[in-house]
Formats: sequence, structure tokens, C-alpha cells
Amino acid sequence: MTTNEFPAHAPLAVQTRGELVESVHYGSLAAVDPTGTLLLSRGDPSASVYPRSALKPLIAVGLLRAGLRLPADQLALAAASHSGAAAHQQLATAILTGAGLDESALRNSTDLPYGVAEREAWLRAGRGPTRLAQNCSGKHAALLATCVLNGWPLENYLDPGHPLAALIRATVAELTGDPITAISTDGCGTEVFGLSLTGLARAFGKLTTAAAGTAEHDVAAAMRAHPTLVAGPGRDVTTLMEAVPGLLAKDGFEGIQAIALADGTAVALKIADGGDRARMPAAVPALLALGVDSALLDEFNHLPVCGGGHPVGELRGLPVSDLPLLL
Repeated sequence: MTTNEFPAHAPLAVQTRGELVESVHYGSLAAVDPTGTLLLSRGDPSASVYPRSALKPLIAVGLLRAGLRLPADQLALAAASHSGAAAHQQLATAILTGAGLDESALRNSTDLPYGVAEREAWLRAGRGPTRLAQNCSGKHAALLATCVLNGWPLENYLDPGHPLAALIRATVAELTGDPITAISTDGCGTEVFGLSLTGLARAFGKLTTAAAGTAEHDVAAAMRAHPTLVAGPGRDVTTLMEAVPGLLAKDGFEGIQAIALADGTAVALKIADGGDRARMPAAVPALLALGVDSALLDEFNHLPVCGGGHPVGELRGLPVSDLPLLL
């Protein structure tokens, strides 16, 4: 890739220390209305990005369309990047058990629990990386359960030529409205697709406005009913869903955040350098512009920067006046 092929990212968030701007976080952002029409933009929302784990809710839709039926808590975990708590691992095990399988069927990468407290407790207990503890184990358990249901091979369920891969590609392309061109491999071993932020936002908006009885509705309802399973206690995605009624949120590695409101307006963003800390503050100005009560968003923006144990600056999203309104 040459420099003229780089996305035209723009400043989304800044960190101040004292009177100076210490760091600037660049990225791109798209916000759409319930019809999928672009409302707000920053940077290069049409450039292809890998949504990483923000694809999980879309993948879960495909699994339900293929006949998978799970209780709401297990379905939420199938769309999760969970913290690896005992409850998370038990639910992943339950998905496998329901399909007549156990942990040995998993082919995701091994890892320690993702949550800080969960990881520290895991290490104190003398445990090492496992597939069940890895944050995508719920998704992989659901992938395997779908294979069992449809009589598809289990050993190669991650292969690009597997029927599961075709199902997922078709579902993601339909929900986002984007053609799938770039395809690579995510950290856990499943395929990941290059998509526009506009397309990602469009897909999340469809989840929150889908009719009852559809796969889209069921995935969104499960995630909103069980936000601690989608991430974990203290994680910003969980806290945001708990704070704003009807909101659906999912993050992804490398600075990805997707959020949809109950009315189908939605935001998707990418932090250019993949850093995680600016992901939620960068989303706040767009959410305010879409009508979310500022009192519900205070804890996700203006994050304190400390010096000597005392606040001396903040990390904040750029003011909404700096985001070009397209309406």
C-alpha cells in the first residue's frame, strides 16, 4: 500500500495535559439514520476497515438463519467479546454441551481471560491460556453448534471453503449493503471482511429496528438483555448499554466501535492507529448529535488524565461542532 492509498482520517479525540494538547487520536466515523442514509461523517467513512469483533452480532444473525436456537443468555455470548469470567466460560460450555460437544471441539486461538480482574484471578489460580477462556469462545461454540445442526463437518469449520464461511459472508454482505472484497483472518481464526464504516453502522441500525421474530431482532434483544455477557462488568460497552435504554453496542480490536440506538440511528468508527482508549470518547459527540441525553454519556467522555495522582487534563472526543453535519 502506498501513502496515497491510506484512509483520509481526521482528528476524533484529544488528550490534554495542563494547557497543552498532548496527544491527538485520528480516525474515521459514520453515523446513519434508520434508512441507512449518512447523517454525520468524519475522516473517510467509505474506506474499507476490518470491523474485527464488531462483526460478531452479524455472524450471530447468520447462525440463527441457519436454524440455531439458543437461550437469550447463550445467544448474547455468541455475539460477545467476553471477559472470561466463570459465568462466561460456563455459558460457552453450555452451548457446546447442547450440541453434544465439549471444549476439545473448539479451534479458536488460546488466550488468557480478556478482562483485567478476570485475568489476574486466572493467573493467581495458576492457570494458563485456554480456548474456553479466550474472548471469542462463545462465538466459536455457536459456530460449532450450527455445524452440528446442519450436518456440516466440525474439524474444518474455520476453512474458507466450509459452508459456514459462505453463510457468514452472505449475511454480512446483506446486512451492511457492502460487497465483500478484502478477506483476511481474525485473531481467533474466523474470517474478517473489509467493510465501510457506513455499512457497519447501517447493519447495526437494522438490528435494533428489526421486527420481532427475525434473527436480527433476537440477536439485538439478547445482547441488550444481557450486557454483562457481551463484554463484562466495568467494560465500557457493557456500561454504555446499561446507561442508555435500547442502545446496542459492540467493540472490536484495533479501535473499532459500533453503536445503534433504539430508533435505528447508528454510529461506527475506527481509531486510525488501533488504540483502544479513544474509541468510546470519540463516539460521544456523534451520539449527542443523534439526540442521546448528555447526562447518560458523561462517564464515557472527558476522562481524567492524572499527574502525581491528581487530574491535570482529560481525554475527550472533539466537540460536535467539529463534526460536519450532512443534513
